[in-house]
This record gives sequence, C-alpha cells and structure tokens, in this order.
Amino acid sequence: MKVKLLSALNDTNIDAAQLNSQRQLGISISAIAGELDQSLPLNLCLILDQSGSMHGQPIQTVIQAVERLLAQLKPGDRLSVIAFAGSATVIIPNQVVYDITSIKSQIQQQLSAGGGTVIAEGLALGITELMKGTKGTVSQAFLLTDGHGETGLRIWKWDITPDDNKRCLELAYRATRFNLTINTLGFGSSWNQDLLEKIADVGGGTLAYIEHPEQAVAEFSRLFKRIQSVGLTNAYLLLSLVPQVRLAELKPIAQVSPDTIELPLQPEADGRFAVRLGDLMKDEQRVVLANIYLGKLPLGEQQIGHLQIRYDDPAVDKQNLLSPIVPVYANVVQPYQPALDSQVQQSILALAKYRQTQLAETKLQQGDRVGAATMLQTAAKTALQIGDTSAATVLQSSATRLQAGEELSEADRKKTRIVSKTVLQE
Repeated sequence: MKVKLLSALNDTNIDAAQLNSQRQLGISISAIAGELDQSLPLNLCLILDQSGSMHGQPIQTVIQAVERLLAQLKPGDRLSVIAFAGSATVIIPNQVVYDITSIKSQIQQQLSAGGGTVIAEGLALGITELMKGTKGTVSQAFLLTDGHGETGLRIWKWDITPDDNKRCLELAYRATRFNLTINTLGFGSSWNQDLLEKIADVGGGTLAYIEHPEQAVAEFSRLFKRIQSVGLTNAYLLLSLVPQVRLAELKPIAQVSPDTIELPLQPEADGRFAVRLGDLMKDEQRVVLANIYLGKLPLGEQQIGHLQIRYDDPAVDKQNLLSPIVPVYANVVQPYQPALDSQVQQSILALAKYRQTQLAETKLQQGDRVGAATMLQTAAKTALQIGDTSAATVLQSSATRLQAGEELSEADRKKTRIVSKTVLQE
C-alpha cells in the first residue's frame, strides 16, 4: 500500500511587487492499493447507549442496525460490543468473529434500555477492548448516544464527582495515542452536539446524525463502508516551509474533506510541523488546507516548502513509514496575472461554509438572531457555490425561521451543524 500525495496553491502566481502575499495550500492524501494488496481486517468496537431514553423503538432499531453490520463482517474481522447507561458493561469481549448467530443472541438478550447516561464509562471500556486487537487491523469505534454526558458536581473549588464530558474528551485524546479512531452517532434530538463533534474530531473519526430511528441502519452502513476502505493508519502530514514563508497564526490548517475539522499543529524536533490525519482511505481523499503567508521572493519558480506523510501499514506490520517528499512551488511573476486552481477554490468555499455556520451559532448563543440569520444565509449561498444544494436548503431554512421570529428546534440545530461539516447524505 502506497500514499498518494498532491498539492496545489489556490493561486500559483505570486506578485513580485508585493512584500507579503496570502495563499491557501490545498493538500490531498489517500492510500493507493497495489494489485496484491487486500482489505485490512477490522477491529471494531460498538459502544451503545442503553439509557432509559433509548427504550422501545430506539434500542430495537439500533439492534437491527448492529445485526445488519454483523452480516458485513469478513473472516478475520474482530468485534467487541459495550453497553452503557449509569455504568458500562462488556456485552461482547474483543474477539475474532466466527459465530455471528451467537453474537446476535447475546446482544438481543443483554442490550436493554434503562438508567442514566455516563458516556465516558462506555468509551473507557471500548478503548480497553479495542486495545486487545490492534495488531494488523484497522481499529475504530462507533459511539452511539441519544443524551448528554452527566456534568460533575463541584463544591467551591473541589470536584466532588467527575465531569463526564471532560472525561470523554480526555479519553478521545488518549485513543489517538494508541492509533484508535472514534466515530460518533447522535441519536434523536437531545444529544450533546458539541461533545460528540469534539470526540469525533479529536478521535480522527466522523460525526453522524440519526434523526429518526429508521435511519440507524443507513448511518451504520455508511460509516462501516468508510472504515472498510481504510488502507493505511496513523498518518501524519509533515509540512516544512522555507524561511520566507510562514503559516497563519490563527486557524492555520484545516481538513475540508471528507469532513471539515480544524486541525491542531504539532512542532517536530527537526523544525517541521506535524498534523495528525489518522486513517487513510483507498477511495476517498483527505483534503487539507494550509493558510500561508509568503514574503518577498526572487522572480521565477521558487520552492516554498515540502510535504511528506508518515504512516503505519498494518498489512505488513510496519510503523513510521515515510512517503517520498513532495516539493511545493510558487511562481513569482512581474507583472502579476492570477493562475487560479479551481479545486483549491472549492475547498476554500467548503471551509468558509463551515466557519460561517460556526459564526452563526455563536451569534445565536449571544442572542443576536438577526446576525445569526444573516450568517446562515451567507453560508447557504456559499453551499450553492460549491453545488451542495442539500446543505443550502437546510441552512436557508434555518435562516428563514430565525427571520420569522421562530426558535430553531434541536433537530434544526443538529442538521445545520452536520451540513456545515460535510455534504448531507440523502
């Protein structure tokens, strides 16, 4: 399995007369399978909410979705299942899947709704089970909940009980150190969208929204197909820039596909920057945008930096492999004429859609309904520019409701968040 690494500036030409120029560097990364490369075995953990609010149709549809997923597992795949409410329990310990009928029976017998919602207990057990099967596999978790984590009890300056949300984020960070990916699924309309988005973003996964119980099977299937296409794991983008070029200080780098995520930078000992990408898929590119500033450079084609990917290949049990170095060039010209790259321009608009929606949410929290509606309209227009008509419809609908003096429902807010991050699944 190899890495495909490509890059382009939104405008390759740089005006020699300018002391400073701003550019967006688009970077696409994917795994390339050879003729003899086979799909990697999966190490999948399902972390399922069985709190009282899941009683009845919700828990039954989740069981159906799990059963449909089990039928898609291949020989050599591993599975574990955790259920959580006020506490967590292991229903299916980490194991290679042989007897699907027995696994289905255990899930049907043991997964029943009742109790509170302590998400961190389930996440901790899930990570523990995943760790038992990481060698030579793609290790991912599906965390499904319909509620909020329980907040901690604090008296003056002492924490009497732990804050469940804080523990969840700590666990998500810990999971990345063990090369585990956490995907989150919000069920219904009462789940904590900020928490589940942060867990997925930190854990290198994706956030899914199951608005209605009957959508559970489709959302499980969509995420499962994504992890089946993983070819390489634990990938990092290594970015080096020449002295005259620097990253922006505020929000310097973000992923825009398959989901939009603000990415943290980690300085390396050799002066490069490392950006964790997580798993690389064979049929879907990860697209990253770096916001850079270029100082005055000599005329002509100039190398302004280089890129490389560090990754693991579970198929051959090798870690910290390095792709070939890919140089990045800019063309310094006088007089200046733009040389725009349409694909990078599309990525810029996708990131703008996300950030405009974030700003709308902030304004709404501050009580500025007019400002929120205006930003949602702007985000809707941006979505139309990139051909994302489904997102444009959702964003404009939310803007219209605010302008009419209506409140946005929990479902409206969640769908708005989802379409800001990715293309809405029909």
